[in-house]
Amino acid sequence: MDSLRRELRTNLRLALPLIVAQLAFVSMGTVDAIFAGRLGVSELAAVAVGSNVWFLTFVMFMGVAMAVSPIVAQRLGAGWDSDGIGQFLRGALLLSFWLGLAWLALLLSSIGPVLALLDLDARTAGFARQYLFALSWSALPLSLCFFLRNGAEGHGLTRVTLAAGLTGLGVNAGFNWLLMYGNWGFPRLGPAGCGWATTIASWTMVASYLMSYRRHLPLRALRLFRRGAPRIEAQTFEVLRVGLPVAAILAAEAWLFCIGALLMARFGADAVAAHQIAINFASLCFMVPTAIGMATTVRVGHAAGAGDAAAAAVRGRAGIVLGVGFALISAATMALAPGLIVGIYTDAEHLAVPAARFLAFAALFQVFDCVQATANGALRGLKDTRVPMTITVVAYWVIGMPLAVGLAFGTPAGPAGIWYGFIGGLAAAAIGLGWRFLGRVPTFAS
Repeated sequence: MDSLRRELRTNLRLALPLIVAQLAFVSMGTVDAIFAGRLGVSELAAVAVGSNVWFLTFVMFMGVAMAVSPIVAQRLGAGWDSDGIGQFLRGALLLSFWLGLAWLALLLSSIGPVLALLDLDARTAGFARQYLFALSWSALPLSLCFFLRNGAEGHGLTRVTLAAGLTGLGVNAGFNWLLMYGNWGFPRLGPAGCGWATTIASWTMVASYLMSYRRHLPLRALRLFRRGAPRIEAQTFEVLRVGLPVAAILAAEAWLFCIGALLMARFGADAVAAHQIAINFASLCFMVPTAIGMATTVRVGHAAGAGDAAAAAVRGRAGIVLGVGFALISAATMALAPGLIVGIYTDAEHLAVPAARFLAFAALFQVFDCVQATANGALRGLKDTRVPMTITVVAYWVIGMPLAVGLAFGTPAGPAGIWYGFIGGLAAAAIGLGWRFLGRVPTFAS
């Protein structure tokens, strides 16, 4: 029990900068929604639909990069020197460059076909197309950010992520105000200005990370900027071996929520806007267990690299306990103060009741969501990603999505049916991933 209490404190100290950084990053989306909501319902719906389409690919490329953190953490735990880890990171960064270009090409080529499937009204579809085109250009800088971030986090340097996240949030909010509304002589671009603001903020975050790799001693020791072109070597492909299942894990959950939001478009712009308010606030809360899961990855990874199964078990359980504790707080907030939350996003009275109802559903799945996020983080620390991938895909796409579609379109539940599917999928994932971690830790070295 003493070791668990000590680990709770250590994990929380590591996680706190990540929590603020994650909140800052997702707050970029919150700021986008708030600014778009002041333009009108069609503009808010366009940003909601466009951000969900974009997010379908965002999580995949982010997931691949998340493999860098446990790989670096385990190598540090095993006693690798900075030069060897730096050589690995240089190759990983080159890989991130090519992945970013592939992501950009995928986005630009899919805007038209995807929007054509959604049967949006002409005004909303036009705004969504402009927004997505501008947002697509953030793909390359974000890909670079993912790899730079996870390299720093693998060293336990979470304040580097905090600095970049706060910088990105400030730049994004400022350019939203300038470009969406045409302030200070800038062109009034509406939702498209929101996308360009994100792109500008993404390049700013790249600059922040690069400065950190020059200024912080443990990162400077990696000699990321050494002479000679970086090369993709055999060790670089461990990123794909570990990261592709992570990408599938994140995509399975994110696609459940994103496609659920796209299905919500079938019920009209008001339903989309109300859903966006609830899911955006739930996503904001989810950044806390996500950050705890990332800190848990590092803590478990260091123990796993050193071959200490007992420490890995304690560190993973501590992360899950912290996640559940926060879930109780966030669920109470959604259940007790829905009116206050909705009022932050919009003053449209007709959205208050449906948005508050969706927030009640979000409160129900908080514990399940927090358990699966922190258990996944612990399993990543062991570089155990393939079985968790299977558990996650089954939970969300064999259980969650059929339940959502069946209830939403086959029963009088309507839009609420989509949220029932969310709850069912998250419950299955939490049970499966928790069981996997508890059974895996004693034998991770084998």
